[in-house]
Amino acid sequence: MYQVLYRKYRPRTFADVIGQPQVTTTLKNELTSGRIAHAYLFTGTRGTGKTTCAKILAKAVNCLDLQNGDPCGDCEICRGLDDGSIMDVVEIDAASNNGVDSIRSLIEEAAFTPASTKYRVYIIDEVHMLSTAAFNALLKTLEEPPEHVLFILATTEVHKLLPTILSRCQRFDFRRISPEDIAERLIHIAALEQAELDHEAALQIARIADGGMRDALSIFDQCLGRSNHVTMDVVQQTTGIADQSYLSSLANAIVQKESAAALETIAELYQGSKDMNRLCEEMAEYFRNLMIIKTTRNPSQILLLPESQLQDMTAQAIGIKLSLILHALDTFEDCMGRMRFGHARTEMEMAFVRLCSPELDTTPEALLRRLEALETRAPTQAPVSVNRPAVSTETPSSIETQQEEPAIPIQASEPTVKPKSASKNLSIEELSASAEPFDQWQDILRAIKSYSSSVAAAFDGSSAFVSSDYLLIEAPQFAFDLLKRPSQRERIRDSVKQVTGQTYKLGPYKKPKKDDSGSADPLDELEQRAQEAGFLAE
Repeated sequence: MYQVLYRKYRPRTFADVIGQPQVTTTLKNELTSGRIAHAYLFTGTRGTGKTTCAKILAKAVNCLDLQNGDPCGDCEICRGLDDGSIMDVVEIDAASNNGVDSIRSLIEEAAFTPASTKYRVYIIDEVHMLSTAAFNALLKTLEEPPEHVLFILATTEVHKLLPTILSRCQRFDFRRISPEDIAERLIHIAALEQAELDHEAALQIARIADGGMRDALSIFDQCLGRSNHVTMDVVQQTTGIADQSYLSSLANAIVQKESAAALETIAELYQGSKDMNRLCEEMAEYFRNLMIIKTTRNPSQILLLPESQLQDMTAQAIGIKLSLILHALDTFEDCMGRMRFGHARTEMEMAFVRLCSPELDTTPEALLRRLEALETRAPTQAPVSVNRPAVSTETPSSIETQQEEPAIPIQASEPTVKPKSASKNLSIEELSASAEPFDQWQDILRAIKSYSSSVAAAFDGSSAFVSSDYLLIEAPQFAFDLLKRPSQRERIRDSVKQVTGQTYKLGPYKKPKKDDSGSADPLDELEQRAQEAGFLAE
């Protein structure tokens, strides 16, 4: 009879357990030193190795030839426990034996010495399902059991256990297994099964399994039923998840506010038998990835995505405001809750219509998006002076005027010349004095890095400020030297406009000087004049 993979490759020693060193190392040390407790509590999410470690521990405490904390697997006790001929290790499902009568029978049986082993071990799985009366009946025996009795409790919901139970056990918390560890294990098992598993497909299975090895092996087992060579396409067809291109196009539809395009994509996925609940979960995860990319310096440490996919999502995240990402996350999380009581496809379509048309949504997140849109569209107009005889000589010269086209002198007899904005008559010091921090500068640096890592590195550690229609940059001098090149300046302008949607003039930021009674250093004044003459771009 065929044996499923998660049973066939269940670990038989602590060394085989993946991703739980904080548990296996401690248990092995206790076994080798003889410091065996009378009650253990294993907690954690599904498929992380709780029951597996409980069975290994039950075998190890009775093994006749312990190998560095691991059961040998060859002695008569180990073989008897493997084939079920020794009955001194009892595994109880608390979900179906949760009454007080079942616990009383267990207590009466525990009084008898084991027939073949040193310890009679009781593994109580899903212990949180026991009734309050059953817990109370177990308390005294759990606190002071017979010398030959060992209890191992396992649960996925430790918060449901009584404090009196927790205080009587040694607690071990099982963590979610990392996607890299799961993928490595899947590739190893694929080789044993004489199958081929692509690394990207293994990572995709690991992400779907959400830290559970059993779930990952079950998905992989199902994929092998479709093809002996498991690729990303096989995983997508087997699990019913949407292709990455669909998720990206749906996200773009939200950004562009194209509800018709979003509904057409949903209809296409629905006709392809894609589960709407799963699609909603994937969209929530997709925007969560965008949030991580948007808010962290090195998202690759958190998001285990293929390099090409990470680059595509980074480029997409640059043009999306954080408020939109958070609004989408809230909307999809709410949609998943509503799908339990309504039609899944309709709820999904309503969610996209709200995201593409925030004026139809009354949530605070949608109102914030609308306010930001109004602020972005608001033109920055300065009062125009009609009778101005000449442009102030304090205005710094621009890089474009110096390098690209000759300066056009403005005669004092031309009163009709009007400045573009009020900032035309302000010096760098005056602009810097009224400047405010520019929150989107890191997004602009990510956009610059997408086309040139060296240029982005030149601005490493820099900051920016906004004053009127100027973007004032505080950076090392060699960064300004790059901006004197017309090609680099235009690309940085494009990056600024891509992120902000506005066109700014570029200039250096000068920290406001404190009023000192003493005379200024002439060298500082000379350096200031040189910098003003060398950098100011419209």
